[in-house]
Amino acid sequence: MAEDPERYPGRASRREFIATAGVAGVAATAGCMGDSLRGARRAEGASTSTETASSGESGGESDGASGGPGTLTSGGSSTVYPIMNSGGSYWNANRPASDAEYWPHDEYGIDTDENLADYWAGLYGFEPGEDGKAPFRFTVALSHSGTGVEKVMDEQIDIGNSSGDVEDELPDRESYEQFTDHVVGVDGQPLVVSEEIADAGVEQITGQQLKDLYKGRLTNWSELGGPDREIQVLGRVKGSGTRTSFVSNVFGNPGEDTSVANRFGQNQRLAEAIGQADNAISYLALTFIDADGVSPIALEWEGTTYSYRDDRNGLDSKAYPLSRDLHAYTWDGTSEQEAAFLRMLLSDFGQDTFVEPNNYFALGDRRQEAQLAKLPEPTN
Repeated sequence: MAEDPERYPGRASRREFIATAGVAGVAATAGCMGDSLRGARRAEGASTSTETASSGESGGESDGASGGPGTLTSGGSSTVYPIMNSGGSYWNANRPASDAEYWPHDEYGIDTDENLADYWAGLYGFEPGEDGKAPFRFTVALSHSGTGVEKVMDEQIDIGNSSGDVEDELPDRESYEQFTDHVVGVDGQPLVVSEEIADAGVEQITGQQLKDLYKGRLTNWSELGGPDREIQVLGRVKGSGTRTSFVSNVFGNPGEDTSVANRFGQNQRLAEAIGQADNAISYLALTFIDADGVSPIALEWEGTTYSYRDDRNGLDSKAYPLSRDLHAYTWDGTSEQEAAFLRMLLSDFGQDTFVEPNNYFALGDRRQEAQLAKLPEPTN
């Protein structure tokens, strides 16, 4: 869990760009000049992907995280997606150093006159992009964690996004040594109910009640101090890192069977279903907690009650039982192209700009240093 959630000021002024850039921002700038042969090989293999990718049109269908030679491709978890999408929007826009609103390098002790992507890529010897474009393009595809780790393993994409540990997502593998785990942020997974249930007085449940709900042993809200109404228990599909982390944290076994009324492939769809119902409960990635009709409830676990926005026992508490790391996996080491983008995400600038504004928790100093140490040393 994040060890020091209070970091640099000035984040809120940049949220507007992240929000308005959206899906289109990640693919808005054509890529050029990248020299990662592995990236090119993976991009070629990704042409058969069936994921939904950033394609310049919000919500548009695409062949996946495909791109030309030199394009850095990523895909997988819908939980990690907002971080990668925001980072990609900034990368592809490649704002100049004079644009302090979006590339506030001075705030972070970075003395440069280079454009944003030119600076981070230049640390590894990449030449600046032509006509203000990024040195290489970044794309991100949206599916779920199991797909992300499988595709990076099959070298169809460069970075596999996952909100679950690869050992849990691919439990039948004998070895995980070729995966490199880059933790880019932390999610304090909240419990949420339909707004009508919260309004009726259901403010918290216990850990045992949570287990009973997901085993089908509690079926009416009156059993939890709510209205005489059937409980609709919802969740994510198997293969989703959100589900894997949830069942692992609650039941101690990532393969535990649960009883739910419906499963959803993406957090966005799950949040919509909760908000549109009048009797639902589910777990959810923290970044989607502000969805319409969705209300967080507290969890009492082993004598401690954890509540959203509680300064002491909030979802950013290291003891919160439903917290999980957010992963960006690379395969067979980490290329300089991958390292340039990941170093941006893991920097203080990246944590402040792409992690916290998306409602996740930044890495504490020790964890941040450990993650940066996994990257190849800059050559410049």
